[in-house]
Amino acid sequence: MKLHHLKPNKGATKNKKRVGRGRAGAGGKTAGRGTKGWGARNQPKQGFEGGQVPLVRRLPKLPGFNNPNRVPYAVVNVERLEKIFGAGDVDPAAMLAKGLVRKGKPVKVLARGDIGVAMNIKAHAFSEAAKSKIEAAGGRAELLS
Repeated sequence: MKLHHLKPNKGATKNKKRVGRGRAGAGGKTAGRGTKGWGARNQPKQGFEGGQVPLVRRLPKLPGFNNPNRVPYAVVNVERLEKIFGAGDVDPAAMLAKGLVRKGKPVKVLARGDIGVAMNIKAHAFSEAAKSKIEAAGGRAELLS
């Protein structure tokens, strides 16, 4: 069998309707385009919906959604705090001085890693797991306003 022997199954294809071939052929005279006007004389632009606002303009330009109420935290894990500070008191100013967080963002402490020393940590937010790890090690998790 060769490529030129292949053809579609019987009934799978249909001949295109040939319009504008005289009154006897069912698509004669105006060829289904109505009378006069832009639609009778031209191909409509791609995406044209008859004057309705097109789909392209109805949809938003970019995907996704930006929540205006989201608080962008600077996050720090308990393992980094223990590694850099050891035991003692830690606050956002000390974290900033050591380069753990950036200026201007509230600090949130997360629970990755283990903590084996008692630390008194001051931050703007704590995950539940981080709070429990800090308190289990004998330290305190203090919330800042």
